[in-house]
Amino acid sequence: MVVDVDGTLIKSDILHESALQFVARYPYQIWKLPVWLRTQGKSGLKTELAKVADPVVASIPIRDETLTLIREAQSAGRRVYLASASERSMVEALADRIGGVTGVFATESTVNLAGDAKAERLIAEFGRGGFDYVGDAKVDFPVWQASRRVLAVSHKRGFEAKLMSAFPDAQVIARPTASLADMARALRPHQWAKNSLVFVALLAGHHFTASAIFASVLAFICFSMAASSAYLINDLLDLPGDRAHSRKRYRPFASGSTPIMHGIVAAVALGCGAFALATALPWKFRFILLLYVITTLGYSLLLKRKLVIDVVALGGLYALRVLGGMTALGLAQSPWLLMFSLFLFSSLAIVKRCSELTANKREAHGRLIGRGYQVRDLRVLFPCAAAAGYGSVLVFSLYLSSPEMRGLYSHPDRLWLVCPLLIYWISRVLILSNRDEMHDDPVVFALTDRNSLLTGCCVLAVLAISI
Repeated sequence: MVVDVDGTLIKSDILHESALQFVARYPYQIWKLPVWLRTQGKSGLKTELAKVADPVVASIPIRDETLTLIREAQSAGRRVYLASASERSMVEALADRIGGVTGVFATESTVNLAGDAKAERLIAEFGRGGFDYVGDAKVDFPVWQASRRVLAVSHKRGFEAKLMSAFPDAQVIARPTASLADMARALRPHQWAKNSLVFVALLAGHHFTASAIFASVLAFICFSMAASSAYLINDLLDLPGDRAHSRKRYRPFASGSTPIMHGIVAAVALGCGAFALATALPWKFRFILLLYVITTLGYSLLLKRKLVIDVVALGGLYALRVLGGMTALGLAQSPWLLMFSLFLFSSLAIVKRCSELTANKREAHGRLIGRGYQVRDLRVLFPCAAAAGYGSVLVFSLYLSSPEMRGLYSHPDRLWLVCPLLIYWISRVLILSNRDEMHDDPVVFALTDRNSLLTGCCVLAVLAISI
């Protein structure tokens, strides 16, 4: 029995994974990918990637149906081979992981083992009709024509129809489908709540006209589309790290339930769509949105692996949302609002790292994969998170004495009630994170925690009675 690898044995594609890891580790060398492809062909590209990019083959999800088929063949005393267009060292690592594999046929530096090339290689080894073959794509048709028995993994109905037309006796062993629900989950719509920060300028400045509300809603949509594009890119670049995480390994791309190429196409479409909608808003908003996209890309490619810089970048991304709301309304920048946002959200960004490290401590890992932190850094990070959080309360209290605030509220002194509410919530977040009793994303926690929602309602009530 000869088994194809990409899409058949594994739920992903080794070339796609290798290219993504190359981009993640060497973002300044992306230009090499098209150069390798043009000068050395697809086989050369795979060989070069194998030298510098490790997709961590041991973590790529295996397709259960194919593995069961392999085990049945091995139990019957049959020899099992892997034949793949992926680079040899990657396929050999996968064979070692599976165990009991007799041999490997794979792409060499000058030969891309796919289609006719794979068929010729297997015919030379076993003879025409001397092997069963398990594949999953149109490129496998020449191999099936030379095989004794046709077994397939069908990803699309159209492909299966063509397969059965060409090989009526073909056996489909699995029919994995990428669901819209999984793609929607990959967009992380629950994270769009962060983009509600664009409404802060609307609420703080009491701009409740129809045009202002429309501009703020449109800004929210633009940021949500851009954010989802960034989440897709971040997940695609962080596949090995996600698969090593107790919860993130169930994400659509990490688990293999959604193909990598679907994520790439969706990320490009959402990014372009965000800027298309932004043309209805002032040019300064488009500039802020561009800065947001550049920062998120920089975070995904480089900054998230840099000690402390990552949390500063995360805090800055929150502040950019607030600034984006101001520019969408054509308002002047408010230093008070920006300072408060930067302090508060820097605190939450640090708490996010603390929660991840606390979980790693429980699972006996020494450091975060793909990040610059170790468990022992918790003794420094928690005080930093507290300082930044309480700093936001200090900024808010200073704002209460400013002339800008006095002109917006009829009863400004009542706003002092917000300070103890903020202190309570920030302190509670820190304590729960230290106990490993909080979601590793503070925003998700805030949206699902009853006490956090109640605190938010109290803050809104104080603002209402102060106007």
